[in-house]
Amino acid sequence: MRILLSPSETKSVGGDGGPLDLAALSLPELTDTRRTVADALVGMCSDDPDGARDALGISEKLAEEVTLDAHLWSTPTAPALSRYTGVLYDALDAGSFTPAARERAGSRLWIGSALFGLLAAADPIPHYRLSAGTQLPGLGTLRSTWRPALTAATAGWADELVVDLRSGGYHQLGPVPGAITVDVVTEYPDGSRKVVSHFSKHHKGLLARTLATSRAEMGDVAALLRVARRAGHTLERTSDTVLTMVTEP
Repeated sequence: MRILLSPSETKSVGGDGGPLDLAALSLPELTDTRRTVADALVGMCSDDPDGARDALGISEKLAEEVTLDAHLWSTPTAPALSRYTGVLYDALDAGSFTPAARERAGSRLWIGSALFGLLAAADPIPHYRLSAGTQLPGLGTLRSTWRPALTAATAGWADELVVDLRSGGYHQLGPVPGAITVDVVTEYPDGSRKVVSHFSKHHKGLLARTLATSRAEMGDVAALLRVARRAGHTLERTSDTVLTMVTEP
């Protein structure tokens, strides 16, 4: 079973690991594309910091993010699961995992990335700033850059249960055929339902925690639903590849 998460704009700074080594990351078939994107990001941030800030969509208060991107190859690394922060990762609360749960989660959790494509939970990465919609000099869209590489890299996952919890922009970088996606809706007392992105991240984090740490082996959607419902999640099967998670306001 593989669970694909969105990254987050907010990330921890620093780390105990050495500088970025692409050869140390999972899915080595992505190495060439990772290097291409990383070199384009570093070049942009080194050569034109003001233009880079505009391209990255950040304010002058966050200028340090550009500096960190410019020094991407030399800053310390940390495991991807501890690098990303924010609503989804607060709900996932990986820091509270028991050793056994951490081992299970480490084999199941994958994180989408505009810079690295897909990362395993333990992959060592530096702090960086790059979102799926950013246009880098010399490249097409990140979607056109990543899709061929990610399609090839995940082709062998066809016989596995893949739960894709990535948001739209990261899902589009490299959809996994046959993967289960989850829509999160809030149901109000009058029966109406609404998508609220903030709550969606929170509840996807809670669901990912349940699935990633469960002792159960989940090889199909029926097994996934049993585990999730037993943990108190309300999930409806919308189609063969879509589940709807219903939450309260």
